[in-house]
Amino acid sequence: MNFLIISPETMITVCKVFLSVSLFFVWVVRYDSITKEFDHYKLPEWFRDFVGILKLSFSVMILYNNNELVMVGCVGIMVLMVGAIGTHIRVKNPLHKTIPAVAVLGLCAAILYFN
Repeated sequence: MNFLIISPETMITVCKVFLSVSLFFVWVVRYDSITKEFDHYKLPEWFRDFVGILKLSFSVMILYNNNELVMVGCVGIMVLMVGAIGTHIRVKNPLHKTIPAVAVLGLCAAILYFN
């Protein structure tokens, strides 16, 4: 019986691409939703744009084969996700709105660990 065997390197690459595409989708395609969310949280426009630039920059770093860049990208996104989780707690969002930030934090931690 033949089973599909995926190497750890392939799995990490899939995770890196999934993470980067997801962040691009949220911060570019769904930018209107992000705008409303930051307005709801009473955060300034400049801060929203700064966070978006950081997230997109870090997500591009994760796609490189350079371990130092991947590490900077993962740690950067992890710091932003801790801030996002803190914001969700501060505004008393329901748990289902916090889960994506926790998932991204975990995915970055896994990429960092296995890279």
